[in-house]
Amino acid sequence: MTTLEFKPKLFSTMKTYNRKQFTTDLLAGIIVGIVALPLAIAFGIASGVTPEKGIITAIVAGLIVSLFGGSKVQIGGPTGAFIIIIYGIIQQYGFEGLTIATLLAGVFLIMFGVLHLGTIIKYIPYPIVVGFTSGIALTIFTTQIKDLLGLSMATVPSDFIEKWIAYIGAFPTIDWWSAGVGIASVAVIALWPKLTRHSAIGKLPGSLIAIILMTIAALLLKQYAGVMTIETIGDRFSISNQLPGAQVPSLTWDVIKGLVSPAITIAILGAIESLLSATVADGVIGDRHNSNTELIAQGIANLASPIFGGIPATGAIARTMTNINNGGRTPVAGIIHAAVLLLIFLFLMPLAQYIPMACLAGVLVIVSYNMSGWRSFTSILKNPKSDVIVLWVTFLLTVIFDLTIAIEVGLICACLLFMRRMAETTDVKVISDEINPEEEESDFQLGNLEHLTIPKGVEVYEINGPYFFGAGNKFEEIMGALRHHRPKVRIIRMRKVPFVDSTGIHNLTNLCLMSQAEGIQVVLSGVNPTVQAVLHKAGFDTMLGEENICSHINLALERAKQLV
Repeated sequence: MTTLEFKPKLFSTMKTYNRKQFTTDLLAGIIVGIVALPLAIAFGIASGVTPEKGIITAIVAGLIVSLFGGSKVQIGGPTGAFIIIIYGIIQQYGFEGLTIATLLAGVFLIMFGVLHLGTIIKYIPYPIVVGFTSGIALTIFTTQIKDLLGLSMATVPSDFIEKWIAYIGAFPTIDWWSAGVGIASVAVIALWPKLTRHSAIGKLPGSLIAIILMTIAALLLKQYAGVMTIETIGDRFSISNQLPGAQVPSLTWDVIKGLVSPAITIAILGAIESLLSATVADGVIGDRHNSNTELIAQGIANLASPIFGGIPATGAIARTMTNINNGGRTPVAGIIHAAVLLLIFLFLMPLAQYIPMACLAGVLVIVSYNMSGWRSFTSILKNPKSDVIVLWVTFLLTVIFDLTIAIEVGLICACLLFMRRMAETTDVKVISDEINPEEEESDFQLGNLEHLTIPKGVEVYEINGPYFFGAGNKFEEIMGALRHHRPKVRIIRMRKVPFVDSTGIHNLTNLCLMSQAEGIQVVLSGVNPTVQAVLHKAGFDTMLGEENICSHINLALERAKQLV
């Protein structure tokens, strides 16, 4: 029976916690809270919701992930990876549909953790992760072009290609003041770390500096130059700093059925990103996170966030690394980060209405660039063709269709290519005269192999590798090509078969029955205990006789001599 694995890191770190660690956690938490502010606002708006929902998500999810997570330094909150999937759900099902999908995703994430799937999720092929991450990055960049350049467009098409066609058509309407703000924001964020590398002020995020500078610039241009065309958050949204009450949406079976697929996408994406972030953090701080506990915490966070009006959340790699780089080493830093965001939300949120939309677009352009992983993308292009195919399929489906289809098809492609590779690792060879002792390393202790000649009327078939459906079909093809041979005994060597599946059993059964019908006796050799237990369940002891299932080749050849 599966036991529940839920061991939050907060409880174990508190046993040795001290004032010195609190001081470093406090500083890290304040800095991460400041870093998270512009990102939370930008992610909220880009996802199709109001800016305060992004901050609420960072507060609620950030607090819960730090309280119950399986990593010491993980920072939870809204991330760029969710923008496209959230926007698509809102367009199709409305915000209430997103709330229900997020709640379902929370349930799925908790189930992943309870069923100990944390380690399995980490084995999702790297080309799939890079493919949909790069695809999301390109899609995020594409969605920001209108605000970045201040284009006048009544509606923006949802389709990627149609969107770019519309942008090109609307290019003459570009507002050069907004474009200047957007491009300047990108420049400030990109250059800020280089300009302040050796200064204490360099700890402040470039995105926050860009927002402050561009907001002041927009206000001055409006006040003294009469520039009224720079759109701000307040022009598009009504800003509120009121904490929302808890609300649970009405759930019906029909609504739940329609939202299961996007909910699974949110859950898988959240699981992958949070565990990837925790793994990267482990390598930096020399710790080891508990993946199943982390998934349960992410699930609880995604149950709580929508109840308070938030959106899906996961572990944020950039904020987690900021936490580590500023001395955060326990979940207390994450809790302080949530508290800082709460204070900003309560007392400074109304000021967000003056932030230019072009500036937020610039923030997301940098986010999409950092997220694109173009170096990883180009390096995979040098890998085997199968990896390149999975990469391009996942990337193009993410960009042209949507993330749900990309993940589903990408996983199917990866599974099919993996099965093909597994089939290629298994080979079947026919030995008709003598067994080469130099190839029998594992059997050297079992007898004198120099004289292992195969008696007349006996054929030996050796299976090297897993005997599953791919290899089973390959073996069946070889046997079909040799049907004109009529030996008296067929020895099937299985010493290098680690496991056998139902198709392998089916093919082996067919071979035995076909051989018996032709008067040929089958003898199995070198069957390991695991495979032998499977064959015993399938009734091979009865079909062949226990005396014809031998532990190694010496006994199998002796048995063959008796039968001949």
